[in-house]
Amino acid sequence: MKIWKGVFYFSICPNNYRIDFCIKLFNMRYAVFKWVMAKYYIIPGYSKNTPEHWQSVWANVIPNAQTIEQDKWEDVHKNDWIARIEETLANEDLSQVILIGHSLGVATILHWAKEYGHSVRGALLVAPTDVDDLPEPIAAHGFTPMPLEKLPFPSIIIASENDVWISLKRAQEYAELWGSEFVNVGKLGHINADSNLGEWQDGQGVLKRL
Repeated sequence: MKIWKGVFYFSICPNNYRIDFCIKLFNMRYAVFKWVMAKYYIIPGYSKNTPEHWQSVWANVIPNAQTIEQDKWEDVHKNDWIARIEETLANEDLSQVILIGHSLGVATILHWAKEYGHSVRGALLVAPTDVDDLPEPIAAHGFTPMPLEKLPFPSIIIASENDVWISLKRAQEYAELWGSEFVNVGKLGHINADSNLGEWQDGQGVLKRL
């Protein structure tokens, strides 16, 4: 890869340009290439997202992004949700797949990875619900206990300081156990529609790290 990059630097670099400029130009083009080539699968949490939810917005503004739709969004079972992920990704090149989970969707990704053992390009895990210590009951079955094994692919957890569905400390513990990068975005609640994030450019910036 290093040799290939070196050849490419010179192929796009006019003689009157400094090599450091050409390296920066290549890195910019390569980042855009990675962004466009990836396929993004959005995995919502419990209860269907409203149009104002950042996940709904991302499905419309990020190239190659789509939402994995479930048959039911309430009174749900883990087996059904992970089976839908497996079904959706069956014919995909998983090396180019990035999963974007929110809330109970994060637990769904963890259970899917544990059940099927696949590796993807990466996963963005936003505001994971602490399914083992819920502040109030929800009709979601089979999601406990939360898998705590290290993920077989790169991942980033984004957590909020005032999320009622998980403490910041617990989110940090998940990051250590799963081998995830950890990002604290301050006080954004459950990082959902109520957070009024729109296209959530900061979140997209974190996504691009994958």
